[in-house]
Amino acid sequence: MAYNPSSRSCSYDSFCLLFITFISPYFFLAKAQAASHCRNSCGTIPINYPFGLDDGCGSPCYRHVLVCSDSGVLQLRTPSGRYQVRSISYSDPHMIVTDPFMWKCQDGHHFRATRPFSLDTNTRLTLSSQNDFLFFNCSEERVIVEPKPIFCERFPDRCDSTCDSASYLCRHLPGCGAASGGRSCCSYFPKATESLRLMLKYCASYTSVYWRINGGNAPDDLVPEYGIRVDFEIPVTTDCLQCQDMKKGGGRCGFDTQSQNFLCLCNQRSNVTTYCNDHSSSRHSKAGIIAGTVTGVSAAGAIGIGAGLWCWKKVRASAPVTCGVHSNENRLF
Repeated sequence: MAYNPSSRSCSYDSFCLLFITFISPYFFLAKAQAASHCRNSCGTIPINYPFGLDDGCGSPCYRHVLVCSDSGVLQLRTPSGRYQVRSISYSDPHMIVTDPFMWKCQDGHHFRATRPFSLDTNTRLTLSSQNDFLFFNCSEERVIVEPKPIFCERFPDRCDSTCDSASYLCRHLPGCGAASGGRSCCSYFPKATESLRLMLKYCASYTSVYWRINGGNAPDDLVPEYGIRVDFEIPVTTDCLQCQDMKKGGGRCGFDTQSQNFLCLCNQRSNVTTYCNDHSSSRHSKAGIIAGTVTGVSAAGAIGIGAGLWCWKKVRASAPVTCGVHSNENRLF
C-alpha cells in the first residue's frame, strides 16, 4: 500500500508535537523581524532610498550594490571589485569611492599593479563627468599623448582620442606640489570601460581626481580631490512617494525579493502594496526581506529546528525540494 502523506497527522509524532508547541514561534518571530528590518546606516553613512543593505530594501535597480562590513565600512560592489564608499549625497545624487590600487602621491615613480575601475551596466550608476583620470608613463607609440588644444586644432575629428599632456591637474597634482616631478602625465576621460582597459595596457598606472564643491557655488569654488565620483539616479514612483508619506504611515520603499514588485515596508511588521495606513491593501504574510542573521533563535531553538526539519522531511517526503541562496558572494554580473 502506497504511503499517503495526508493520512498521517504531524501530531502523532512526538518530535513534530515538540516542534509545533515550542519551536514554531521562533520561525514566526524570525519572519516578523525580517519583514521589518531595513538598516538605515552603515557606520556614519546614512542608507536611504534607492539603496538598501538588506535584500528587499530600496529599489531593485540597486540590489546587492552596497555591502556593509562587520566593522561598519560601506563598500560599493562592481565587476572590478569592492571599493570603500567615503560619502553619499542624496540631494546631489552621487557617492565618492576610493580605489586602493590607484596611484598616490607617496608612490612617486613606483607604479604598482592596478586594475581598471568599472561599473555594473545593469544598474543606474555612471561615472561622473566631474572625474579627471590621469595616466602616467604611457607608451606614445600606442597612446596619443599631446596637448589637447593643439591636437584638436589639427585633428578635430580625433579630438576625443587624445590624452591631454597639458592638463592643469598634471601640472598641479593635488597634494603633490606644483609639478609632476618629471613623470609623464596626461588626462583622459574614458568613454567606456574598454577604453580604460586599453589605456592601462599601455600606461604604467593611473589615478582619479574629482572636483569637490568647497563650500561655495559651483563651478566657481571647486577643489580637486583624489577619489571616484559615481553618479546615481533616484527612481521616483507614485507608490514610493505614498509609502514614504508620513501622513500615510511613513513606510520604507522596498520590493518582493522573488517578483521584484513594489512593497511598502511598514513598522507594523507587515508589507503592503500601497502605503501603511491603507488597511484595504493586500498584506504579505511572508517576509519580503532576507535580513541575514536573526538573533532571536536560541540554542534550544536550533535543536528544535533540526527536529522540525526531520518531521517535515518525513511527512512531506514526496514534495519537491528547492534550494538557492542569493547573496553578494554568488551574484554574477
